[in-house]
Amino acid sequence: MKKIGFLSFGHWSASPYSQVRSGSDALIQSIELAEAVEDLGADGAYFRVHHFAQQLASPFPLLAAIGARTRRIEIGTAVIDMRYENPLYMVEDAGAADLIAGGRLQLGISRGSPEQVIDGFRHFGYVPREGQTDADMARQHTEVFLQALSGAGFAEPNPSPMFPNPPGLLRPEPHSPGLRDRIWWGAGSRATAEWTGQQGMNLMSSTLLTEDAGVPFHELQAEQIRLFREAWAAAGHQREPRVSVSRSIFAMVDDRDRAYFGRGNQATDQVGYIDAQTKAIFGRSYAAEPDVLVKELAGDTAIQAADTLLLTVPNQLGVEYNAHAIESILRFVAPELGWR
Repeated sequence: MKKIGFLSFGHWSASPYSQVRSGSDALIQSIELAEAVEDLGADGAYFRVHHFAQQLASPFPLLAAIGARTRRIEIGTAVIDMRYENPLYMVEDAGAADLIAGGRLQLGISRGSPEQVIDGFRHFGYVPREGQTDADMARQHTEVFLQALSGAGFAEPNPSPMFPNPPGLLRPEPHSPGLRDRIWWGAGSRATAEWTGQQGMNLMSSTLLTEDAGVPFHELQAEQIRLFREAWAAAGHQREPRVSVSRSIFAMVDDRDRAYFGRGNQATDQVGYIDAQTKAIFGRSYAAEPDVLVKELAGDTAIQAADTLLLTVPNQLGVEYNAHAIESILRFVAPELGWR
């Protein structure tokens, strides 16, 4: 394991038990938590993107703000739903945020997950073509996005522009060199992981896979990672690919930890349906004393196969507690698993 970061879903609610009561709270506390984990020595701050929900949605203002307030950590998404995205406008936003951050963005994108509303992407103006699905549309948006990130010009310049143009075809600006190599695809199956490797994107795998092969989740995920790397090598990509997995992991080191997570730990995988047609397997969570966690996590073959671990955080418990929870993993668990 080379890198450890956190993954926040950015929830807010008016519940009296929530320390994140508004969208403003969610955004500001996300910045503060990123600053805190950088000070603790962690490697990354990642955020989910959900539309039509009391959660973080438009990621680039947040990523740019974190980029301006930090200096070292990776800053990313896990994941942006490409069904909703104008790919060329996204290239401009991503390029600007990456330049502000000094080339530290790591953007996870995907076809998306079950939504809060029916076909929400249609409200954003995007409709699949005749005979195509919303997943097809997401991949088409991704193809345009990746091509534009390459930096090659493709737009015919106006012969009478407002400002002088450089020679040749034009591209969206600002262009951030190297960002194309820092795009990840959130793959929910083994087949999608192979496609990701073929496309030359890094692999982002969460605690859910949309297939059940009758084996423990971590073993199925480890096989997904193996198939991704084989597809990457077969495609002839020159650089070394990145692979991340996410987990809910809490070290019991004080009374707060035991009060929040000392009981009700989901110690086994769960199989269920994320919609009427899609059966999925959900990976277990981990909550125990540090020495027990070390033994349990050493047996998680997917964590061992990945280079990056994203710790999902209960963001509504506030910045101070989440920084404590991350620090406990960094101090008492991660070094025993080969981090640093």
